[in-house]
Amino acid sequence: MPPIALPTYDDICEARENLNEKAIYTPLIENAELNRITGGRIFLKAEVLQHTGSFKFRGAYNFISTLSTKQKEQGLLTFSSGNHAQGVAYASKLLNAKATIIMPSDAPEIKIENTRSYEAKVVLYDRFKKDREAIGADIVNSTDALLIPPYDHPLIIAGQGTCGAEIIEQLSCKGVIPDAMVSCFGGGGLTAGIALSVKEKSPNTKIYSAEPLGFDDMSRSLEAGKRVSNDPNARSICDAVLTPTPGNIPFALCNELLEQGLVVTDKEVKAAVKFAFKTLKLVVEPGGAVALAAVLHNKLSTKKKAIALTLSGGNVDPSIFKMCLES
Repeated sequence: MPPIALPTYDDICEARENLNEKAIYTPLIENAELNRITGGRIFLKAEVLQHTGSFKFRGAYNFISTLSTKQKEQGLLTFSSGNHAQGVAYASKLLNAKATIIMPSDAPEIKIENTRSYEAKVVLYDRFKKDREAIGADIVNSTDALLIPPYDHPLIIAGQGTCGAEIIEQLSCKGVIPDAMVSCFGGGGLTAGIALSVKEKSPNTKIYSAEPLGFDDMSRSLEAGKRVSNDPNARSICDAVLTPTPGNIPFALCNELLEQGLVVTDKEVKAAVKFAFKTLKLVVEPGGAVALAAVLHNKLSTKKKAIALTLSGGNVDPSIFKMCLES
């Protein structure tokens, strides 16, 4: 097997050029009440305010912007529970490419509706009974569409890494060197990209992934020193980060750059969603709140520490949001 081509910090710098004036330079928020609770200084990267409501637009646009006109006309294909779907659909619309998105039928309705609103074709499947990769392979074979991986590609990771580059830049303007960085983890594109960016500029900063219990494959993979998978019967409300195993490229990077994987329960995530709404005045979906949940529930040391974290997505179904607020 040939060696895996890993993205570099230079790739992230190039992605920043591609995304200049295309992606939103999202704010880095500090909140007095959160600082009081944790005893530290907590900085929250509000990717809920990014195009399509999550960081995923960054990687999708970076990938599609490198394609030829012929490749865009042949069509693009991806599979996603919703945030990558929306990122690819919107970036495709901006760049005049045709997009087909394979989505689980139990994805939040808001994500399915938003993806269709960007003029993408949506193919629904049962995530517990059918193989999305097999469905994708059939479509590629019949249409010659180009597959855009949700996280396991250097261009995707480089695009997501621009989020980390912005965080370090924003902290530098405040005169802050972060002790730690906590990133929501699904397949690993965001965490790997952030780790590359942060370690380049702040090598002593400790990087942590955050995952829901039952889908803590990265935490267990770090302990094992190899990729491990989740139980197919596992369930969580954090739909945005429910992947079966870490991506090959993200794991290769994270295994070298991460300090540890942090794990939170659905109950802790619900409390984080509620806190974000009531205290931060932000709508955050469960999968986008796992890093905040880790900080709120003492999964790492916060006292007298400067810690940055991602609020990675805000596309939550009203019923799930209501359940979180009432918990």
